[in-house]
Amino acid sequence: MPAMAPPPAPPRVGWADDDRMRRFRRRLTLVLAASVTVVATGWTCTLGILPAIIALMIAKHVLVAILMMGLGVDARRGELR
Repeated sequence: MPAMAPPPAPPRVGWADDDRMRRFRRRLTLVLAASVTVVATGWTCTLGILPAIIALMIAKHVLVAILMMGLGVDARRGELR
Protein backbone atom coordinates (compact mmCIF):
# COMPACT_ATOMS: atom_id res chain seq x y z
CA MET A 1 0.00 0.00 0.00
CA PRO A 2 2.68 2.62 0.74
CA ALA A 3 4.02 2.25 -2.83
CA MET A 4 0.74 3.29 -4.51
CA ALA A 5 0.81 6.21 -6.91
CA PRO A 6 -1.15 9.34 -5.98
CA PRO A 7 -4.50 9.84 -7.65
CA PRO A 8 -4.53 11.80 -10.91
CA ALA A 9 -4.96 15.55 -10.70
CA PRO A 10 -8.48 16.86 -11.31
CA PRO A 11 -9.14 18.29 -14.77
CA ARG A 12 -8.47 21.98 -15.16
CA VAL A 13 -11.67 23.89 -15.72
CA GLY A 14 -12.16 27.51 -16.69
CA TRP A 15 -9.00 28.23 -18.63
CA ALA A 16 -10.83 30.85 -20.67
CA ASP A 17 -12.11 32.72 -17.60
CA ASP A 18 -9.52 35.51 -17.59
CA ASP A 19 -11.78 38.11 -15.96
CA ARG A 20 -11.87 40.51 -18.91
CA MET A 21 -15.58 41.32 -18.53
CA ARG A 22 -15.23 42.14 -14.83
CA ARG A 23 -12.33 44.51 -15.57
CA PHE A 24 -14.28 46.08 -18.44
CA ARG A 25 -17.32 46.69 -16.20
CA ARG A 26 -15.08 48.19 -13.51
CA ARG A 27 -13.44 50.55 -16.01
CA LEU A 28 -16.81 51.49 -17.45
CA THR A 29 -18.13 52.21 -13.95
CA LEU A 30 -15.11 54.40 -13.17
CA VAL A 31 -15.50 56.36 -16.43
CA LEU A 32 -19.21 56.82 -15.76
CA ALA A 33 -18.56 58.01 -12.19
CA ALA A 34 -15.94 60.48 -13.39
CA SER A 35 -18.26 61.77 -16.12
CA VAL A 36 -21.15 62.24 -13.70
CA THR A 37 -18.83 64.08 -11.31
CA VAL A 38 -17.59 66.44 -14.01
CA VAL A 39 -21.09 67.15 -15.34
CA ALA A 40 -22.51 67.73 -11.85
CA THR A 41 -19.62 70.06 -11.02
CA GLY A 42 -20.14 72.00 -14.24
CA TRP A 43 -23.83 72.38 -13.51
CA THR A 44 -23.16 73.49 -9.95
CA CYS A 45 -20.70 76.11 -11.20
CA THR A 46 -23.57 77.84 -12.99
CA LEU A 47 -25.33 78.49 -9.66
CA GLY A 48 -22.84 81.04 -8.36
CA ILE A 49 -19.41 81.60 -6.87
CA LEU A 50 -19.86 79.89 -3.48
CA PRO A 51 -21.54 76.73 -4.85
CA ALA A 52 -18.85 76.59 -7.55
CA ILE A 53 -16.03 76.67 -5.01
CA ILE A 54 -17.66 73.99 -2.88
CA ALA A 55 -18.41 71.83 -5.93
CA LEU A 56 -14.83 72.09 -7.18
CA MET A 57 -13.43 71.12 -3.78
CA ILE A 58 -15.71 68.09 -3.60
CA ALA A 59 -15.09 67.11 -7.23
CA LYS A 60 -11.33 67.19 -6.69
CA HIS A 61 -11.59 64.66 -3.87
CA VAL A 62 -14.05 62.44 -5.73
CA LEU A 63 -11.93 62.38 -8.88
CA VAL A 64 -8.78 61.53 -6.93
CA ALA A 65 -10.68 58.67 -5.25
CA ILE A 66 -11.81 57.40 -8.66
CA LEU A 67 -8.22 57.61 -9.91
CA MET A 68 -6.95 55.62 -6.93
CA MET A 69 -9.60 52.95 -7.53
CA GLY A 70 -8.54 52.76 -11.17
CA LEU A 71 -4.91 52.31 -10.17
CA GLY A 72 -5.88 49.47 -7.85
CA VAL A 73 -4.80 51.03 -4.57
CA ASP A 74 -7.94 49.72 -2.88
CA ALA A 75 -7.45 46.13 -4.12
CA ARG A 76 -6.62 43.38 -1.65
CA ARG A 77 -3.22 41.74 -1.82
CA GLY A 78 -3.10 39.07 -4.49
CA GLU A 79 -6.36 40.20 -6.12
CA LEU A 80 -6.24 40.92 -9.82
CA ARG A 81 -7.39 44.30 -10.95
